[in-house]
Amino acid sequence: MDSINNNQKEKNRENLNNDEAVEKLKDIVDKAKSCFFCTADGSGPSHGVRPMSVQEIDDDGHLWFLSATDSHKNQEIASDTSVKLFFQGSAHSDFIYITGTASISRDKDKIEKLWEPILKTWFTEGKDDPRISVIEVIPDEGYYWDTKHGNAVAGIKMLIGAALGKTMDDSIEGKIKV
Repeated sequence: MDSINNNQKEKNRENLNNDEAVEKLKDIVDKAKSCFFCTADGSGPSHGVRPMSVQEIDDDGHLWFLSATDSHKNQEIASDTSVKLFFQGSAHSDFIYITGTASISRDKDKIEKLWEPILKTWFTEGKDDPRISVIEVIPDEGYYWDTKHGNAVAGIKMLIGAALGKTMDDSIEGKIKV
């Protein structure tokens, strides 16, 4: 049986490296705003998987989070710095997962930069809460699934393809290496 990718007449695979990979990552993270943050040593009740809001993604593609020093996540990162992040930017496109290395700091300047008032829900003493820490994730590689021309074009191509009985989707996917 042929893979659906073999039925696709258009180019639907493109691996991205370096700056192109960072741009794709930034684009999807900006749409998603949050991810499933997975630690390798999943010893807590969620087995190492939890939703996290990205506070910032910088020009190098590094992702920044705020976290409690007494969280399972911080304990698991202290044991093994390997992480995976899974993003979904919309219902039908803008998917990416990345692997990377996490580090934890108490950098007051970075906390100040990343701080938002809503975070007082978790850090009741504000940006000076003694439990607040910064997690930096330096991505290495991953995989993405997206559309080439946006959801509207992708939807139209799918409808035309269904009417004609042809595979006509606007998808693109590939490996990323940051």
